[in-house]
Amino acid sequence: MEQVKIAVVQAAPVWLDREATLDRVVGLAEKAAAEGAGLVAFSEAFIPGYPDWVWRTRPWDDDATAFYARLLDQAVVVGSPATDTLAETARRLGIWLSVGVDELDTASTTIYNTLLHFAPDGTLAARHRKLMSTGGERLVWGMGDGSSLGAIEGDFGRFGGLICWENYMPLARSALYAQGIDLLLAPTWDNSDVWIATMRHIAKEGRIFVAGITACIRCADLPQDIPGHDALYGDPDDWLSRGNSMIVGPDGDVLAGPLIGEEGILYADIDAARARALRHQFDPVGHYARSDVFGLNVNSAVNTAVTFARDGERRGADPEEPSPFRTEYD
Repeated sequence: MEQVKIAVVQAAPVWLDREATLDRVVGLAEKAAAEGAGLVAFSEAFIPGYPDWVWRTRPWDDDATAFYARLLDQAVVVGSPATDTLAETARRLGIWLSVGVDELDTASTTIYNTLLHFAPDGTLAARHRKLMSTGGERLVWGMGDGSSLGAIEGDFGRFGGLICWENYMPLARSALYAQGIDLLLAPTWDNSDVWIATMRHIAKEGRIFVAGITACIRCADLPQDIPGHDALYGDPDDWLSRGNSMIVGPDGDVLAGPLIGEEGILYADIDAARARALRHQFDPVGHYARSDVFGLNVNSAVNTAVTFARDGERRGADPEEPSPFRTEYD
């Protein structure tokens, strides 16, 4: 395995503007790659921005509906020119590129809080949808399923991602530990001091490197034409997110950050061999797991609301029951 320099980008998106934010991602990725980064990571829902209004409006009022309509229009569709731009950026720079997006599922018109991982050859290596939206976020985002709870094989080791408070879900962490990750990406909106302790705890628990990636954005950064601007975001010094980015080593030591109150890029060198060697002390899914006492079952199937039986197939317990999707004609 090779060592790699990772870059954690703490920046402000061009809020609710997909194309302008894409330009920011490309420029910042180029800057990080020029410093030797082999993996560049952005924060939660960076394109086109985190739906901060869920904490400032009431459900179903006019402002909330107007915000959602704008997000729906600016959300990212996987397989669109937007993701083509991200893929091409990763390929051109020869980097792993991990970006949080508001992902629009065009089959259902549901928006997901999604983390996209692009490989250095430009392929989409993985897509993780947040399993559980927190509090007011449930007014905007759907819930992902276990099909995207996977690890990625990189030339520097294995890595995966959990979004924001998914990192407080012990079983979600265990599912990634069990796939042998050496690096956990944790894009978030959390600005609390406790988040810093959380990143350090997870690193030592899993004996892995952990990168917490947070946005940094104030009301002054927002466009003037957003719904209810003056009432909701009229104070230019008000923060949506102060930032809280950091990189932690596998024994809980802080390698970079936390970066608070300013934009910037944090760097650290990742050596998977160091993380794996430290697991001889504590391996949460290995010799410290006590599988004779505890167990975890992960449903990794794709969960869909609607399925269609093909012609001639049956459904139900009775094999003689005709398919409801087949019509018999005399």
